[in-house]
Amino acid sequence: MLSVLLASTSFGAALLAATPVFAQELHIPHSLGSGDVEYSPYLKEDFPNQVFFGDTHLHTAFSADAGLAMATTTPDDAYRFAKGEEVISSQGLPARLQRPLDFLVVADHSENLGIAIALEEENPVLDSNEWGRTLAETYAPRTIDARDKTYVQWFGAVNKKGGSDPMKGSGLDETMWQRLTEAAERHNLPGSFTAFIGYEWTSGPNGNNLHRNVIFRDGKELADQIVPFSTYDSDDPEDLWQWMADYEAKTGGRLLAIPHNGNLSNGLMFDDVTLSGKPLTADYAERRQKWEPIYEVTQIKGDGEAHPMLSPNDEFADYYTWDTGSFGEEPKTPDMLPREYARSAWKRGLTYEAELGVNPFKMGVVGSTDAHTGLSTAQENNFFGKVTFVEPTSDPVRFEEQITGRFTPDDPSDDQIASDTLAAGLAAVWARENTREAIWDAMKRKETFATTGTRMRVRVFAGWGFEESDLQRSNFAAYGYDNGVPMGGDLTAAPDGGAPTLLVRALRDPDGANLDRVQIIKGWTTEEGEPQEKVYDVAWSDDRQPGADGKLPPVGNTVDVETAEYSNSIGDPFLQAFWKDPDFDASQRAFYYIRVLEIPTPSWLTYDSAFFGVEIPEGKRKTQQERVYTSPIWYTPQG
Repeated sequence: MLSVLLASTSFGAALLAATPVFAQELHIPHSLGSGDVEYSPYLKEDFPNQVFFGDTHLHTAFSADAGLAMATTTPDDAYRFAKGEEVISSQGLPARLQRPLDFLVVADHSENLGIAIALEEENPVLDSNEWGRTLAETYAPRTIDARDKTYVQWFGAVNKKGGSDPMKGSGLDETMWQRLTEAAERHNLPGSFTAFIGYEWTSGPNGNNLHRNVIFRDGKELADQIVPFSTYDSDDPEDLWQWMADYEAKTGGRLLAIPHNGNLSNGLMFDDVTLSGKPLTADYAERRQKWEPIYEVTQIKGDGEAHPMLSPNDEFADYYTWDTGSFGEEPKTPDMLPREYARSAWKRGLTYEAELGVNPFKMGVVGSTDAHTGLSTAQENNFFGKVTFVEPTSDPVRFEEQITGRFTPDDPSDDQIASDTLAAGLAAVWARENTREAIWDAMKRKETFATTGTRMRVRVFAGWGFEESDLQRSNFAAYGYDNGVPMGGDLTAAPDGGAPTLLVRALRDPDGANLDRVQIIKGWTTEEGEPQEKVYDVAWSDDRQPGADGKLPPVGNTVDVETAEYSNSIGDPFLQAFWKDPDFDASQRAFYYIRVLEIPTPSWLTYDSAFFGVEIPEGKRKTQQERVYTSPIWYTPQG
């Protein structure tokens, strides 16, 4: 039939005349090339060519501290919402994302996983356990007061020093874990949407936050061979790493862990000693690098990149800074701060590398939400809060109570939970395809960046011989990989007289704000081992010029706080930069990472204030600048 159709046109007849008879009869496509070269230019490309956005830290009602706090959303709801479907929130509000996510980890707490679901279902697993029966009796009235009492009862058990799992042997963990893995398997659509299997290990020694999210590269068949490690087993990260090693040895699977932002750890996240009080060793550093390649640098409970006391010359360091502990017994003190923030940890890691030969804090970054609503809402204009009781509401009186923190006025931390939370963040990875394997591998090699909710695209390559003209290459990415290293990579062997050269591209979120500036942040150690840092503005919008102090003037602010609207009449949609380190010393260890800032936009409080007609409390943020942090690129001297 094809040959008949072709022959009916003059061009088709000519084409058939030039085609061998056997190919016409058998309809075999004839190669138009010659020799052994095939015309398929993209088949042999193997470098990451796509950026995927997701959330590695979301809780549903399967987490006790969510389910007992009125959350009703399930892992199914969470995955459906991330895929772009409309979901009804725990407070009965319809919710939907502006754009679907590419991947999601439902990271429910492993400590009595699914206990709230079991209580609501009156699951028989509770009847087989004395503590479970007691908990069920407390919960039975199903009132808010009953939920509160049940939560206190559970919280006391999980935070009891040296306490064992009161539901051990009941089958609760096994049952609920398999339900969670089943939901992930059901929603995983390779190539379209990745539903990771994962959970949160909720270590809190003396109330200080050392939580980790454990992410499986594997599917249900392997994940179901274990029960998640919990703080009932141990609150020491080294014991978690051993459990992860045992899992891999048993199943042949792969795991990594993502520590939470350390601002609630009271100096323990990047401490100078192990949790057991021993000095850091090369073995410790190697294991930490292996099991924890990336770090959650920004999320709802504040931003963990930098602190204004640690970086006084950085005017953007004070971004949703939480100077508070978690549930710790000791107050926050200034000496804790260097052991809590990423930039300081990266600088101190260089010093440890000089001493130990291995850097314990050589980590990439992601952002995520840590929402306990089952809704991964990182946009300021679609923010459903940290927990269910601060979801948006059509009741202005109740909303005013939420944003002014008057639920429990005797607890000052409640004000922070209600109104200083950050509508953040997102994890972004560079990978070739949207699958568990490809995205997990990108996390493992640290080719990731963190956003505070924006879906800005950022790419960086560092090498020894890049030129400014390379920014204009049509094969920018291929050339960057062939001649340098991406975010998360390593530079060595500095040529004589050479210095690192960086190529940076940043493209705004298509549904978001224009860009203010691109910055390169360098950290290094002096010959005396002293950590240093410097922030370089390398590209900016609107023809501004640095002042006499070298500082770039602010980009301006178009936000109307009454209407929660802004204009992209300032800023640029795309910025790029070529930069050569002007202060490079080949004998000094160093790292470089990119921070990109958007122009000012309304905070979630401003959006909600405009919608509900409620006045924002004095001192709360009305505008803010969304941002991106890339994983660093490290330079290590030879010898």
